[in-house]
Amino acid sequence: MDKKIIIGSDHAGFNLKSKIITFLEEMGFDVCDAGVNSPEPFDYPYIAKDVANKVANKEFSRGILICGTGIGMSITANKIKGIRAVVCSDTTSAKLSRQHNDANILCFGERIVGEYLAKDICKVWLETEFQAERHLKRVNLIEG
Repeated sequence: MDKKIIIGSDHAGFNLKSKIITFLEEMGFDVCDAGVNSPEPFDYPYIAKDVANKVANKEFSRGILICGTGIGMSITANKIKGIRAVVCSDTTSAKLSRQHNDANILCFGERIVGEYLAKDICKVWLETEFQAERHLKRVNLIEG
């Protein structure tokens, strides 16, 4: 597993992002914080596009985006070719998004999941490998 990851949030995900960065560093990850750096209102598409472009350009193999719900971040990130961003609010979805879909950006919402569940979701998502032998054809069909 690549230990380099990028993470970003808007103002609604700022507090949880700080906790997740510490958690990722404790797991041995080299974390790039793409912002924001305060709880002041900020338009999430700027952060989502920045993180998604860096993952799509292979500067990072995976990224994490946090906003109020995770939905806006995932919608925006999925506009970038090569991105498979998923919103996860449980560990089963996190695991299956990696195994079946080779998801490369994890999104969740600070208003939806608490700190401990978010950490569990991240851990499962980061430790789960893509089952290419079973699912590569379908992922390729997604990419068109």
